Amino acid sequence: MTTTGPDARGDGDGWVDCVQGHRHWGRFGAAGLLLHREVGGSRQVLLQHRAEWSHHGGTWGLLGGARHQVETAVDAAVREAGEEGGVEASAVRVHGRYEDAHGGWSYVTVLADAARDVAARPTGGESIDVAWVDVDDMSSVPLHPGFAASWPLLSGALDPLTVVVDAANVVGSRPDGWWRDRVGAARRLIAASARLAGPGLADSALPDDLPRAGLSHWWPRVVLVVEGAARPAADDVPGADVQGVEVVAARGSGDDAIVEEVQRATRPVLVVTADRELRARCAAAGATPVGPGWWTRLVDARA
Repeated sequence: MTTTGPDARGDGDGWVDCVQGHRHWGRFGAAGLLLHREVGGSRQVLLQHRAEWSHHGGTWGLLGGARHQVETAVDAAVREAGEEGGVEASAVRVHGRYEDAHGGWSYVTVLADAARDVAARPTGGESIDVAWVDVDDMSSVPLHPGFAASWPLLSGALDPLTVVVDAANVVGSRPDGWWRDRVGAARRLIAASARLAGPGLADSALPDDLPRAGLSHWWPRVVLVVEGAARPAADDVPGADVQGVEVVAARGSGDDAIVEEVQRATRPVLVVTADRELRARCAAAGATPVGPGWWTRLVDARA
């Protein structure tokens, strides 16, 4: 891989020739933000009308650009969306990552959802315009060639992964004295799950039988259902939802609450439980069951 071009604005600015002989912008790769939202029953994605002087100028693509040397792809994508489209980082909830590798250079698409009222506008000189485009209208938009090639896969990955955790079953899978303090055991599981949800999961860590698009990384929405004597644990988890964990206190049957969460969630959905009847109910509702050992191994590795 060779690099050329001045380093005028950031240490990542410059052209790169990958091992396939293609020329790309970004000495350390590039990243873009695929931000989407729901409005009036329709799904929309935020696109940038690229300045005429830019590479493939006049086409529509993602808000994005060159990565800095010391910068994650997620940070680069969110930063570029702010610089080029005025998108506030606080309005972005990342849930996936897709990497288009070219041999020594890659473009990373960061998938994220946003509230329906998120503000976006052209900022700087790289955008003619930014606009929310209905997914159903994408075929009529002149897309940037790279984005157009990735869109068929990305369009099937706009829903975040949801992991519904049967807290009682997971806690009960370890003979560590949890029965002496059910609330404390639930609190420890909540804290551990938040640590896991924050950094996200590599696709290779997910069960093979989970139907999903070809992303390289997922930041799951984790729903942890507590029941019975452990219900008070749901009352004192400040900030857990910010880290990707929602704690649901079952009003009655914990199994019924878990099935309700599965029915409410978009696909793909994993349900963490060893309960045979509950696994069957969740599978019938479209979820993929996985045993508690899968979740505890991930939690232990991240601790």
